[in-house]
Amino acid sequence: MRAVFESLFSVAYLVIVFMLGIAILRRNKSRESYVRPVAARERLGQYRLFGVMVLILGGGDAFHILPRILANIGLHIPAALGFGTLVTSITMAIFYLLLYYYIRQRYGVWGKGGLTLLVCVLAIIRVALCLFPQNQWFSGDSPVAWGIYRNIPFVLMAAALIVFFYQTSRDSRDRAFKHLWLAVLLSFVFYIPVVLFADANPLVGMLMIPKTVMYVWIVWMGTKEATANRG
Repeated sequence: MRAVFESLFSVAYLVIVFMLGIAILRRNKSRESYVRPVAARERLGQYRLFGVMVLILGGGDAFHILPRILANIGLHIPAALGFGTLVTSITMAIFYLLLYYYIRQRYGVWGKGGLTLLVCVLAIIRVALCLFPQNQWFSGDSPVAWGIYRNIPFVLMAAALIVFFYQTSRDSRDRAFKHLWLAVLLSFVFYIPVVLFADANPLVGMLMIPKTVMYVWIVWMGTKEATANRG
C-alpha cells in the first residue's frame, strides 16, 4: 500500500510541476508582443528564469522518481536508481542556485557579491562531491558517509539562502515570497533525517513526501506571481 501511495504521489508531483513550469513560460511568452517598458521586460525575464528553474526541478526529479516507481512495481534496477539519485543531487543544487538569482533580480539586490561567491562555491563543491566515484551510485548501495559529505555544502548553501530570503522578503515587504525562507527551511528539516537515518529505518524515507510538498509550495509561490502579474 505504501508503494502504491508513493508512486501515485510522485506521478502527481511530476505532473503538477511540469504543468506549472510550462504555464509560466507560455503565459509570459504571450505577453512579449505588448510589453514595452524596460522594467516590464526585465520582469518577464525573471518569470522565464523561474519557469526554466521549475522545469529543471521536475526534470531532475523525474530521473529519480521514475526508477523508484518501477522498483515499486517489481522492476528494481539499482543502476537506474543510482543514476537518478545522482542527477537529482546535481539538479537540486542548480535549482537553488537559480532560485537565488531569481530573488536577487526580483529585489534588485546586487551588492552582495560575497554571498553570491559563497553560494556558487558551495554549489560547485556539492556537484563535485556528487561526481566522486566513492559515491558508488551504480552499486545500489551508496555509502552513508558519502551521503553526508556531499550534503554538507548543500546544507550550508541552504542556510545562507534561508537567511537571505528571510531578510530580503522582510525588507521589501514582499507578500508573494514572504514564506519562501520557511519553505526552504522545512524542506531541509525533512530532508536531513532521510540522509542520516533512512538506511537504518526505511520509514524515515517517508519524510521525502513533505519535503516534496515544500518544493510544490515554492513553485506555487512563483506561479501565482508570474501568471497573475501583467508586467
